[in-house]
This record gives sequence, C-alpha cells and structure tokens, in this order.
Amino acid sequence: MTTTACWSAYEDAIPLEAPLLVHIDNLNEMLVAAETVKECQRLLSKAGINIVSELLKGQGTFYQLNHYPEEDVYDDESHCQYYYHNHRGVEGEHGHFHTFIRSPAIPESIKPMPGFMQSQPWPSGENALAHFICISMDDEGLPIGLFATNRWVCAQTWYSAEDTIALLDRFYIDHAYPNLVVNQWITAMFVLFRPYIVALLTHRDKVVALKQSENPEVDVLEDRELDVTGSFTITVDQWINQLTILAESE
Repeated sequence: MTTTACWSAYEDAIPLEAPLLVHIDNLNEMLVAAETVKECQRLLSKAGINIVSELLKGQGTFYQLNHYPEEDVYDDESHCQYYYHNHRGVEGEHGHFHTFIRSPAIPESIKPMPGFMQSQPWPSGENALAHFICISMDDEGLPIGLFATNRWVCAQTWYSAEDTIALLDRFYIDHAYPNLVVNQWITAMFVLFRPYIVALLTHRDKVVALKQSENPEVDVLEDRELDVTGSFTITVDQWINQLTILAESE
C-alpha cells in the first residue's frame, strides 16, 4: 500500500509512514470488519448502485461544497455524524466523507487541546465536536484514500490526536438513513483501517506542531495554506489480503 503526504513542505521533515504489519491487537475485529465492508459493497453492486450513489439519490444536482445528504447523517444514540461532498479537484477523487463525534459522546475527561491562539472561536459546550478523518471515494463509489485535516477545514473543536484516537471506538452509525448498508459500511471502515486513522491523526499533530514552531505569531489552526496534513492511498482488497496473511502467520 502506497502513502502520500499532501503537505509537501513537511513531507521530508515529518514522513507519513504506513503502520507496520507485525502484530495488531484487534486483528480479529478488523477481519470481521473486512467481511462487512466487502459484503456491503457486494450488496450494493449487485443492485447496480454504490456507496456514493446512495448518498446522492434524490438529492438533485451534485454541487461542490454542498453536504450530502443535505442535513448530514447523525446518530442520536452514538452522537456520530458524517457527510459527503466534493471541492478539492483531486485526480481520481469523486468526493469524500467527513466524519465526526459530537459533544454528548465525548467524555468530560477529554478537553480541547491547549496552547493555541484560538483567533477563531472553537465550538464548545453542547456544540463541541471532534473531526476524525476523511474517506476519499472514486467515480465508482469505492474508497481510494484517507486523509486528515487542519482545524479550520471543518470548524471543529481541536482535540489532541491522543484524545481523538481514544474516541475512535465510539464511532458508529446504527440506523437506516439514508441507507442501512452505507452506514454499516462506514462504521466498519473505521475498524478495518484503524491503524491508518491512528497514523494520520498522530502525524497531523506533528505537522501542526512543526508549522506552529516555525510561525509562532500565526494561528496555525486557521492557516489556509495548511488544509490537508497528510493522506494515504488505500485499496480495500489489498489491505484485507495483508491482514489475512498476518492472521494466518500468527
């Protein structure tokens, strides 16, 4: 699996490296999630549809920056949220998901990360939310990448990578809107690609810290020159094959 760092100025200083496939604590859970991801994609393909087409169904013209579905997808039980949109003009990418967890599901022990200027207000109290990662999709409605973003991109509350990683297991969407299979798929993707999500969030904080140290008078979290902090190209089948080989060797 190849990796790509989107913020080229920091690619050499802080390389983004794929997780080592030596031992993964939750390997069994990842393999179960792999089956779910494959089955969801199979069921949709069998009907001549895909993850993206189901999100865009009945939504009219696909406009850049608009959220799909229009009101986002939100689970009142898990307090997790996602939406799909397009705006980057990245070759091969049709659009991408943004994924979040909101205040009611964030423990009181997890606080916004200190040490930043906050020249723009962060959502707080009942409005606080943490952004996880984005999932890039191609024109066939299949996942092709994962990437992490700077704070201003989603106007999130800024939590440390460590605290955000601690919230990963809380992400799930457990209802049928706009499509049950799509929601099962995105929930399983969080388990299947957890090592990559962890790597992206850890790398994100390193990039932000370095840029802040180089520009101490700038609110780095609002720096429009820094949007994507790093990305991975992914192939579901390739990753599942690697996990299967690892499981067979243990």
